[in-house]
Amino acid sequence: MMSSSGGTTTPHIAIIGAGAMGSVYAGMFAEAGCQTSVVDIWHDHIVAIGKNGLRLEGASGDRMIPGIVAVNDISELAAADLYVIATKADGVAAAAADIAKIINPDALVLTIQNGLGAGDRIAQHMPTDNVLLGVAEGFGASIKGPGHIHHNAMRQIRIGELNGGMTDRLRWVEDVWQNAGFAVKAFDDIHQLVWEKFICNVMCSAPATAFECTIGELFDDPERRQVALGCMLEAYNVGCAKGINFSFSDPVDYGSKFAATMPNANPSMRLDHLNGKRSEIDAINGMVPVLGRELEIETPYNNAMVAVVRAREAKFQT
Repeated sequence: MMSSSGGTTTPHIAIIGAGAMGSVYAGMFAEAGCQTSVVDIWHDHIVAIGKNGLRLEGASGDRMIPGIVAVNDISELAAADLYVIATKADGVAAAAADIAKIINPDALVLTIQNGLGAGDRIAQHMPTDNVLLGVAEGFGASIKGPGHIHHNAMRQIRIGELNGGMTDRLRWVEDVWQNAGFAVKAFDDIHQLVWEKFICNVMCSAPATAFECTIGELFDDPERRQVALGCMLEAYNVGCAKGINFSFSDPVDYGSKFAATMPNANPSMRLDHLNGKRSEIDAINGMVPVLGRELEIETPYNNAMVAVVRAREAKFQT
């Protein structure tokens, strides 16, 4: 297996953010023989992984995975070949600031989040020449307890260079993930894929949260469906204005077909609210009005949904 610098060593992969998805990443990399580390502020989770290993159950079986180095502070890690930022959107900047303290010049950073703006958040703290973007599709996981993760599903992870193009190092990252059992594909225009997922997140996230319903219930009701599609169309119009090369010409058809594939699902934003936690509203529906103002595009549906979600989150502690 080649390293990002062209060698043949076993790669060291550091996962920053050992939540549900980050822990799944770490478990599968460790099982594949990669040198694997996780960094998270959740003390009990880190202690459990370090002492007993990571228990991973669900889609890929139920087992204990030993050998993962688990720490609360990135300064405790040796330098890695690949840093995977698996935090929520509001944790990306802090993760980048920590990585910047120890990263080697030829190491890579792959950030996988919902919404937009991860690259900009990283750029506040480090150069982005070695930054890759990822989009996880059909990826479900939940935390059962410290050191214990349930893996629901994993359709595909798409990756690409922040600045576009197909490179040897991007192919190397694709190989590393594929060898660990992930369905991963590299693309030369990752921004198209980020935006195609983004408009679907915008369509489902805040509306399902505001109306307290599943995606199927959102689309079964004509009035709710109008709001959801209204949010999506605003995001689509903003993307078109920014020059995004969408792979479809009928966004309503695209969004409706997406929603039809998961009628019983709850967006992560609604799950956050059900758990009394603040969501990634700023990186999802909240980004649409921000970009709309820059481009002089009206975004009334998203304005309203963001106001509702933020009003509810004002009551939450975390």
